[in-house]
Amino acid sequence: MKTAAGGGATRCDGQPKLGLCVLCGLPAAGKSTFARALALRLRRERGWAVGVLSYDDVLPLALPDGAASPPRPSQWKMFRQELLKHLECFLASVISGAQMSAPPNRTEALWEDFITCLKRQDLMICSAAPEAQPCHLMAKPAVSTPLFLVLDDNFYYQSMRYEVYQLARKYSLGFCQLFLDCPLETCLKRNGERPQPLPVETIQLMERKIEKPNPEKNAWEHNSLVLQSSARSLEASLEVTNLLLTALEKPIQCVEDNTEQKEIDRIICSTNVLHKADETLRRTVSQTMREVKDEQMPPNSMKQLAEELNKLKADVLEDLRQGNRKYLCFQQTTDLPDIISFFCKERDTIVQKYFSKQH
Repeated sequence: MKTAAGGGATRCDGQPKLGLCVLCGLPAAGKSTFARALALRLRRERGWAVGVLSYDDVLPLALPDGAASPPRPSQWKMFRQELLKHLECFLASVISGAQMSAPPNRTEALWEDFITCLKRQDLMICSAAPEAQPCHLMAKPAVSTPLFLVLDDNFYYQSMRYEVYQLARKYSLGFCQLFLDCPLETCLKRNGERPQPLPVETIQLMERKIEKPNPEKNAWEHNSLVLQSSARSLEASLEVTNLLLTALEKPIQCVEDNTEQKEIDRIICSTNVLHKADETLRRTVSQTMREVKDEQMPPNSMKQLAEELNKLKADVLEDLRQGNRKYLCFQQTTDLPDIISFFCKERDTIVQKYFSKQH
């Protein structure tokens, strides 16, 4: 039975009620199954229009014809960014009520799969006169009821999710996050039962790197919910529905306060510096190990020293990436020279400890 909660299709300012939900978690955590069930329930119980955009259904088919190997990470990043641009085209059309035109410089396969995904869920129709370019029109459900788009992907870095948040903020949309928490062993078992399983190492690496929503640290992640993949209770369903309702009724405002801007600056800075810091610290550790070898440090001590330096490197990089400030005691800067200087000071203290043991 449809309820009245959620109101009509427009807000008090006349803009359509639109929301973006980021559904994230490990591969084989059950995200796609969850997304389909959620969409079905929201259509039946709320009368909303719901579109599920599964990255797995769109991005793999965007590969060039005859590609002999999977795309490089940089190519995947380009595909993801292009998909967000397509999504923005759709959102702008819903808001303006205008037809959607195919963007220039597009990957044709990705664009066609994106359009097919929307048409399959009754969010878009295509119309064209003979020998004319097709025009993409919003289907009635997309403009006559509240509309939620669920983006189904791993989104294992917060920076990936933040790109969606930026899009929601640009158009003053509702935004929320659902993290499907599933044990690694379960994901590996399910993955092994798939027709085209991912390499085990890929899932294991992602499990080590994945960043759950952290509302206490990131103000923009306050509208988030972590769900156990096995949860199928009424209470869990109500929590999800309430989260989506809150997102619709309290869309993100375009003008953010200084706290938000500081968070934006931190993410941008961390993203730009992290790669360079990783490369430089690797070289620093390698150079240090060559130097202590020349000083005739015993092999066993060298092994222990290498482990300790690599742990320090990993901790510093993780601190830089997460912004925890456990190691990097910087106020307004995360400049690379400051990071290297800090690391070298800590390194010297550790190395001196090993040489002191020899005397």
